[in-house]
Amino acid sequence: MTLRKFKSEVRFWRPERKGGLAIAEVPPEHIAALGGLKQMRVRGRVNGAEFTSNVWPAGSGRLALSVSKAMMTAGRFAVGDVAAFEVENLPKP
Repeated sequence: MTLRKFKSEVRFWRPERKGGLAIAEVPPEHIAALGGLKQMRVRGRVNGAEFTSNVWPAGSGRLALSVSKAMMTAGRFAVGDVAAFEVENLPKP
């Protein structure tokens, strides 16, 4: 599997709530390589810290990566920061 490298601003899915699910949008040039606009398990690194998470279609041709509090702590970033991601699909069992 090939790691897809990109930087993305981490934001709340529903910014008006000022809390809840945090996401990072996957740039359009990486969507097809990750399997298209569907929900998938992924793994990789964010700011050098390893993680396992999900990507899912976010409407309007966008793919979103779920960003957990554990990912933010390990990668030393917060909502509103730009983080460096390296992502690949998890192999299917």
